[in-house]
Amino acid sequence: MTYIPRLPSVYNLISLESVGSTNAEAKRLAAEGEETAPDGTLIWALEQTSGRGRRGRDWESPKGNLYTSLILRPDIPISEAAQLSFIAALAVYDALGNIGPTGHQVHCKWPNDVLLNDKKVAGILLESEGGAGGTPADWIILGMGLNVEWHPENTEVPATSLRFEGFPNTVEEVLEAYTRSFLSWTNRWLSDGFDPVRQNWLWRCKGKGEAIEVRLENETINAIFKDMAEDGALILDDNGTERRITAGDVYFPTNG
Repeated sequence: MTYIPRLPSVYNLISLESVGSTNAEAKRLAAEGEETAPDGTLIWALEQTSGRGRRGRDWESPKGNLYTSLILRPDIPISEAAQLSFIAALAVYDALGNIGPTGHQVHCKWPNDVLLNDKKVAGILLESEGGAGGTPADWIILGMGLNVEWHPENTEVPATSLRFEGFPNTVEEVLEAYTRSFLSWTNRWLSDGFDPVRQNWLWRCKGKGEAIEVRLENETINAIFKDMAEDGALILDDNGTERRITAGDVYFPTNG
């Protein structure tokens, strides 16, 4: 790598030309202990050969896009770890707003995607270790992939990339903007709790108050996206019955 990104000093950047999965590499390093991988260690790879998304799905990861995994060691119960994915979504949202041209629509999509002009441009994958019995997690890995130069075609949820949408920015510029925004939102979360994160996410999300489809492991629900709970759960109005969803895939009518 010829250009070294200028990141806030709280990050310990590890740059790789290629790796199977940044999350897998981050988990390996995190397991070696805090001396090897302190809080704020950021794995950045130019490509992944075995990238993964949620629920073990493949994440195509050629050169030209942004692939990161951040090792975090916050002193929080494991039940609160999911809040970090909403912080990351807001960080991506702000980063695109800070570096991109005007006239684009950016939305957060529950639980952990970011949409650009109604197409998926970024995804977030959260993994953790430890935290049994209400104790803090040993570590949390926050993976984030963002399409800069390239995006897959013919996906069930339409995808896009920054270059396709007219963003001129390099991967390094996107990484710098994302890490600055993530630090800002994390500091606010640590000082003010999850509620400001939740409120801002709701202001920026797609589908609130509208009919959506939520696919669960054994059921598909068509209902109104009513709210997001204080712990990040999706709240649906299913013909007058409130339903709480903690894991599922959301689809909008325009996505089929």
